[in-house]
Amino acid sequence: QVQLVESGGGLVQPGGSLRLSCAASGSIFSINAMGWYRQAPGKQRELVARITSGGSTNYADSVKGRFTISRDNAKNTVYLQMNSLKPEDTAVYYCNAFATGSRLSIPYDYWGQGTQVTVSS
Repeated sequence: QVQLVESGGGLVQPGGSLRLSCAASGSIFSINAMGWYRQAPGKQRELVARITSGGSTNYADSVKGRFTISRDNAKNTVYLQMNSLKPEDTAVYYCNAFATGSRLSIPYDYWGQGTQVTVSS
């Protein structure tokens, strides 16, 4: 019902910046929230940032002040601006949408394929 496509990952030096984008497509009735998660080698997947349909946001403590999540509701797209990147930010970043497709009556968690972010000198 809902497909998520991420873009913007890559290799960047410490202190640099990247912007990730995630576009939701398909037969979408509504999107309750969208967010970004990441999984580093040897660690569990963790929430990075999340934004609801009402515009409220929350961030992992490790990225507060450095990352900013935003959303274009008209385009069903969420962005993650990442500044002052650190080597410990290296991970696969996954887009998530808690959304209701046209064939479902309740929301469901949808996931993108993931995009690699590597912060290294």
